[in-house]
Order: sequence, then C-alpha cells, then structure tokens
Amino acid sequence: MPEHTDTHIGERLRDIRKRRGMTQRDLSTAADVSLSLVRKLEQGEYGDTRMETARRLAYALRVPTGRLLRRDADDPDPVTVDRWAPVRAALLAPPTDRLDDEPTAAGVAAALDAAEPLVVAADLAGLAAVLPALLRDADALADDSPRTRTVRVRVLQLAGWLLTQTRQYDAATAALERALDTASDRLDGAATVNTRCWLLLRMGRLAEARGLAARWADDTEPRMSRATSDELAGWGWLLLRTAGAAVRDNRPGEAADALRLARSAAVAVGREDVAGVDNLRTFGPVTVAQHCVEHASVTDHPDRVLKLAAHMPQGRTTSSNRARHLLDVANAHATMRQYGDAVDVLQRVRGEHPEWLPQQRYARDIMRRIIGRRRTLTPEMRDLADAIGVPAQ
Repeated sequence: MPEHTDTHIGERLRDIRKRRGMTQRDLSTAADVSLSLVRKLEQGEYGDTRMETARRLAYALRVPTGRLLRRDADDPDPVTVDRWAPVRAALLAPPTDRLDDEPTAAGVAAALDAAEPLVVAADLAGLAAVLPALLRDADALADDSPRTRTVRVRVLQLAGWLLTQTRQYDAATAALERALDTASDRLDGAATVNTRCWLLLRMGRLAEARGLAARWADDTEPRMSRATSDELAGWGWLLLRTAGAAVRDNRPGEAADALRLARSAAVAVGREDVAGVDNLRTFGPVTVAQHCVEHASVTDHPDRVLKLAAHMPQGRTTSSNRARHLLDVANAHATMRQYGDAVDVLQRVRGEHPEWLPQQRYARDIMRRIIGRRRTLTPEMRDLADAIGVPAQ
C-alpha cells in the first residue's frame, strides 16, 4: 500500500531540480504531476504530500525517494490520542514492585490468545481496552526464562503493531525496541524487525527500512532443503519488507530480486498460514501475491493492479492485510476513473472494518480524488466520505 509522509521537500526538491537543469514545468511534465503542485511544494505551501507523488518526483529527478522524505506528519486525531493514553502510560511506566497477585507467563499467554479475535477483527477500541493490563502483567512477570521472554515479546509486538497502525510512532518505537531487546531467539527478533520495518516505511525512512530488512534477511536466510515453515515465513516477510522499501525508493531491480526470493519462500511453505512465531500476520502465496499488487500500485500501473487482483491464489491473509490490499484495488479503479467500482470496494472495506478504515489516510486520498473529479456526489459517496473522515471543503 502506498504510504504517506510529511516530506517538507520544498527546499530539497528545488535544489535537486536546479542541479538537473530542469524548470518547474520540466519537472511537472516528467513526473506527471501538475505545475501548480510543484510550485506549491517548492514554496512550502504544502506541509506534506503523498508517497506516490514523492516517488514520481524522485523518479523524474533520478534520485532515491528517500532523498526527498523525512517523516509522516499525519498525527493521530485527538480521539485516538485519548483512547490510547492508558496504553502509552502502561508501556512507558517505570517497572513496578511485585504485585500481590503475581501474573504467570501461562496466564498472560492465555490472555493474549483471548484477545486474538480482536486482532482478527481489527477491533481497535477493544484492543486499546485490554492492552494496558497485558503490558502491566507482562512487565511484572517474575522470572526471565525463555518462555517468559517470548510472552513479553508477543505483548510488546502487539503494542508496537497497534501503535503503528494508529500513527503513534514514538510509542511504537519504544515498544518495538523493548521487544527486540527482550527477544531470546532470531525468530522472535525477525518478527519484531518485521513490524519495525513497517513503522519505518510509514515514517518515510525508506533507506533505513530497506537496510534493516535486508540485513536481517541475510542473517536469517535458511537452508531451503531443511528449513522449517517458521524460518521460511520469518525470512519471507523480511524479503517483502526489503522489496517494499526498495520499490518506494525507486530501486526496481532490488525490489524485484527480493520479491522473487519471497515468492520462493512462499512456494516452499506451500499454503497461507500464520507467519511462524509472528501471530500478527500470515505468510504464503496469497501474501506475496498481495505485495505484487502493492508494487504495481506504487509504480502507477492500475491496469496491472486490477489484473493481478482478479487472479489471486486461494487462501486468506489477516484482515488488515486483506483490507489494505482492497485499498490498492480501490485506488486502481479511481485512477482509471471507474469511480463506482472504487466506491463499491471502499464500502466493502467499511462494512468489514468500520474502525480500521478511518485510520487510513490512503482511503481518504482515494476518496478525495473521487470527489475532486466528479461534478456531483451521490448520497452514498457523501456518506462514505463522512465515514472515512474526508472534511467538507
């Protein structure tokens, strides 16, 4: 899925454009963006721009996208900040004294398993309610055995994933750093790094995400002839993160190579299943196929997005990954001016994940494009725009 970032690219954009001997009009033509957008970006009138636009500009200037980017400024809304305050407090609180009723690793693991339906349903409100107690109990576990450390890592990974999902990046970073420090084996570490790379992608730190994922992929590459499904899934996801960062950073060859290796890992796994020790994701042929669709979306090939999406292999990924895939499909329809189809897909996502969808700036960008290109809106479109959080102009 195309991510979005607070780029503050005006000065860098102007300097690189001048070094290339290009006028603003030259750049707008080469990047297939409007001249007024180039002017406004260079004048600092836009505080942020979409990753898709930044990638087009960087491609036209023949530089990595990371040369233009800084970090995501799409801060969480006040309701999200308030709702997740207890989670941040539990995560960042100093260690507590022993509790009268001390938790056990088995008890915390059972509570995590009980919360799994909330993860599957992307029930953010429900997860925000249960996570503070999970964090406190995991932190209060008395021993430091591998079993206990694995439970702590799972809780911290869940916190990091949810905080990234809701754009609370500083707290997410803290959770994932603690998880990586706590991990007792390379599979737990790889699962944590997977989410860390996703966080870096959302922040626009493409080179850092690519380097971290590639380094861990190299270090954890299994011997295919005797690799376990857990090892293949962990390695495959790191390759997908490498490919995702590379394609956004205008490194298509590197992206293609990483995606090819990820596909070989998926073939070896043979089916779509929980991604080894990473309970937050699945890995297999469907996940890799969804990432092929994502790459086509990032590189502005909507016709290929729709072709690939129409021939997805059998199997189901996690609900959030499935929903993000559908946003790529909606974006392709909108790009090809198939607005009714785009709205139908967005309505489908809304019906399945009413809490998740308003958190996605990608969805708002798609809806803004539909609104901007239509002379009138149907009642369904107006209702959908309100639900996604597109403000009235």
